[in-house]
Amino acid sequence: MTSLRHLTSTLLLATGMLFLAACGDSNARVTLKLTDAPGDGIEKAVVTISKVYLKGSVDGKEDGKGDVVLLSEPVTTDLLTLANDTADLVKDAEVPAGTYKELRFVITGGYIQVKQDGGSRIFATSRDYAGLPDGAQVDGDLQMPSASSSGLKVKFDKDADVTVTSDDDQKVILVDFDVAQSFGKEAGGSGKWVMRPIIKGADLEFSGNVEVSLEAGDVSLPLGPAQLSSFSAVLINADGSRETMSLTASTATRYVADFKFLLPGTYQVDLVGPEGVTFSTDLTRPATATVGSGAESNVDFVLTSFDVK
Repeated sequence: MTSLRHLTSTLLLATGMLFLAACGDSNARVTLKLTDAPGDGIEKAVVTISKVYLKGSVDGKEDGKGDVVLLSEPVTTDLLTLANDTADLVKDAEVPAGTYKELRFVITGGYIQVKQDGGSRIFATSRDYAGLPDGAQVDGDLQMPSASSSGLKVKFDKDADVTVTSDDDQKVILVDFDVAQSFGKEAGGSGKWVMRPIIKGADLEFSGNVEVSLEAGDVSLPLGPAQLSSFSAVLINADGSRETMSLTASTATRYVADFKFLLPGTYQVDLVGPEGVTFSTDLTRPATATVGSGAESNVDFVLTSFDVK
């Protein structure tokens, strides 16, 4: 899901770890972390982030308003390398005491590589975009309306509004850049792609995870319980974006997939079996998982049939 690791799949951008400076001054320090939810059919989603800043109320300013720049040197990263992981975009930036309820970041270029017409095609903001691989052939345009002007606003979860003040001993914010929902073909058959970012955030302490497990139960498998490793779990968010993860052994008979860094909300969980196999489980699929603030949700499947076509 490069120079950074997770801007998910859920993108997950985590703006994280605010703590008071050890010297006791009026500044706090902020680290920005990224995460992502991958997009079906998109093989790469590379962007250049040129500026990140907080908007809010800064203590000591006459009008009480102010922008605090956290990043001013461009960083280029492939968002799809960040699935189920996080990466530091900014580390230990000093922030004046105040209350900040809005995060914005400016994207000045990018490209996507998509599966299309039996192959891979590249759509870029310009033919000479610096983030393109050497010798890359650009097949079409990627438009980024307003991404490079006032900056893209991070929408914080209504139940996990993020307010940063100097009273905080530690503040961690998780921001999800949803690749599947942020890139789409332009209407009208022009062949162009458009980036309209869907970015959500929450205090990292409010983020949760979904653990999906599968057991064979009374079903006899040709290769024994190890056959469960050929299954994958699928997590679907409220916007319809899907993330797939292979199951791995937790015990000799139980295989699991753990989807991390999820914003609070309701998700659908499904299973994909090996090719040529039909199967059923004790739970109706897709099952529903509700992620609460800072909590783990568990979806436990047990096979009730396994048939090779």
